[in-house]
Amino acid sequence: MSTKPGKLSLSVKLAYGAGEFGPAMAGSVLIFNLLYFLTNVAGIRADLAANIYMIGKIWDAVNDPMVGLLSDKTRSKWGRRMPWLIWGALPFGVFFLAQWVVPQFSAEPARNLWPLFWYYVVVSILANTFYTVVTLPYGAMTAELTEDYDERISLNSFRFAFSIGGSILGLVIAQVAFSLMEDPAQKYLVMGAMVTVLALASLAWCVIGTWKPAMDYEKKRTEAPPARALSVGQQFRLVWQNKPFIYVCAIYLFSWLGVQLTATVLPYYVVNVMGLGMSSFSLIALVVQGVALVMLPVWGALARRVGKTQVYFYGMIIWILAQGGLYFLDATQLEWIWPLATMAGFGVSVAYLIPWSLMPDVIDYDELNTGERREGLYYGFMVLLQKFGLALGIFLVGKGLAAAGFIETRAGMTPPVQPDSALTAIRISIGPLPTVALVIGMVLAWFYPITRKKSAEILEKLHERRKIAEEERGVAHL
Repeated sequence: MSTKPGKLSLSVKLAYGAGEFGPAMAGSVLIFNLLYFLTNVAGIRADLAANIYMIGKIWDAVNDPMVGLLSDKTRSKWGRRMPWLIWGALPFGVFFLAQWVVPQFSAEPARNLWPLFWYYVVVSILANTFYTVVTLPYGAMTAELTEDYDERISLNSFRFAFSIGGSILGLVIAQVAFSLMEDPAQKYLVMGAMVTVLALASLAWCVIGTWKPAMDYEKKRTEAPPARALSVGQQFRLVWQNKPFIYVCAIYLFSWLGVQLTATVLPYYVVNVMGLGMSSFSLIALVVQGVALVMLPVWGALARRVGKTQVYFYGMIIWILAQGGLYFLDATQLEWIWPLATMAGFGVSVAYLIPWSLMPDVIDYDELNTGERREGLYYGFMVLLQKFGLALGIFLVGKGLAAAGFIETRAGMTPPVQPDSALTAIRISIGPLPTVALVIGMVLAWFYPITRKKSAEILEKLHERRKIAEEERGVAHL
């Protein structure tokens, strides 16, 4: 399929998007189901369940810059990124599935609790390790596949269309598994197995479909003059001296803190506050993700006309209105939950698209100032912030529920009636807390310094510098 210079073919965009599909499925079922699974199926106290997730995500945050830096330094016949995707895929699937197993170390619940706790801690650390091994080098490929400003928006639109599509399919798979199985523990295990198989298939599609452009980029990169050697400490300092990057990281952190708080508390809100079943929760979550998917091309087209940060403001305002509505809703107003879920989907779509669309511009800015490209390191820090937001969201919800007296249960037990204090904590977690995070993200976006015009100027200077370097190499060769 032929393309204009700087443009990517549809097949490459589809294959690249597929790389996000599997991890998004896995992430979706984890975000919406893990805390609920630990407290209501595995029988772990809410505070300990929050600790499990926090420990795994703290390690996940630590390993992101490490994997990013190592992928930048990787030297192989397959380039810098592909070996990580190829060798990390299978362990990623295995340890993701292991998170949905409920081992029995003792017939007595009290004696089974702590071995079960440490099992989930270890599995969470391993699962998060290989999640990073796969997703971090994959994300770094965005800035390598194209330098065109609008094409990067398009590429990220494909990526997050697959991401939201994967999230939706994860919810559908959960719904199917829940309807097929009666035993709660088996429901989650079947769900995990189905997601694992599809995730591995999507990663294979990504590797095969992006192989040629990725290898073309590697060829050009390796033929360029070697960059000056920098220590790890020097690279980290240079990253944090990049002012636009600090803004992007902070915008992303608060956007995803809003996403995570909402997603984590949503099943508790639907079941305990609104008095609906888990099937209704799945449908509501599907509405949010479905609207987010449909809105991606709309927001992408609008971003190309009015700018990325302007679109961010539009999405956040709509989302904040939805969060306020959910806070004040009660069980006698069930008909309002659907339009509010639709409005939330508008905002979630922007939270997916815009921060990641800003990242390639930040990397170009860094290259202009330092003469080096460190996609892996930058994406490592970006994902670190995402995972910190995810961990903090679940940690806050888990600790808040425990402090408010939330009563955990195990598979097969009759669900208890939750105290009013727990219901109040659930409301606060779905209304005021995400709203504060989203408002902070909007303030940061207002001051973000790289506009479309500024990005074009950066790329023009980079092209001039590269042209001069090529001419100098030609003269030296003669």
